[in-house]
Amino acid sequence: MSQPLTITSEDILNQVKLSCKIPEIIEDIITLQIIKDAVDKAGIKVETEELQQTADQIRLAQKLNNADDTWAWLEKHSLSLDNFEELVYNTVISGKLAAHLFGDKVEQYFFEHQLDYATVLIYEVILDDEDLSLELFYAIQEGEITFYEVAHKYIEDKELRRKLGYRGKLYRKDLKPEISAAVFAAKPPQLLKPIVTSKGIHLILVEEIIQPELDNKLSRQILTDLFTAWLNSQIEKFEFVPVMASEK
Repeated sequence: MSQPLTITSEDILNQVKLSCKIPEIIEDIITLQIIKDAVDKAGIKVETEELQQTADQIRLAQKLNNADDTWAWLEKHSLSLDNFEELVYNTVISGKLAAHLFGDKVEQYFFEHQLDYATVLIYEVILDDEDLSLELFYAIQEGEITFYEVAHKYIEDKELRRKLGYRGKLYRKDLKPEISAAVFAAKPPQLLKPIVTSKGIHLILVEEIIQPELDNKLSRQILTDLFTAWLNSQIEKFEFVPVMASEK
């Protein structure tokens, strides 16, 4: 039989301190204040329908299928109904402010930064021996062995070996500059000549390069990127010092 355990507000605050989360919590507080001030200055209004729609989206995301689920989730996170309504409101104003500031700039930004949103599908084996990597490269080229056989034999990480070195869909920013330059210049499917970096010698099979299209998903991503960059620039203007209750 489990025994009851009392946890106080002081316990929670102390744990937040010990987990070194104070700076990011302070940043969250400042971010919200920046958003609220900008919303007031822009005269942005929130409609009841928008609040209801966002509340439904949050419940769907958290798999809160009925009232009992919702109350249990609120209790788990020590939230009151007023807290939940505040969460919904803050979510709505953040989205509306982002659209107000950057909604008409997404398309232009996309065309100016298309290369940043192109993605590539690659398989990769990283070796320690440059001579071996060249030997394997030419062996694959000559059809003496397949890339996937090389991956299965030389990749040490068990999970990556099971995927035969598949790295997934990657952006330029996900790759070292010397690798991204070669990868995005490839004509898939193409095996690249070994590339030397500080991490080792990379043997890379470029399967596909996917050119970006400005669909709804990418538009939302760009809008979020622009809004986040703006918020960061605003946060940098603040010099803040946390004021904590004096310890006994």
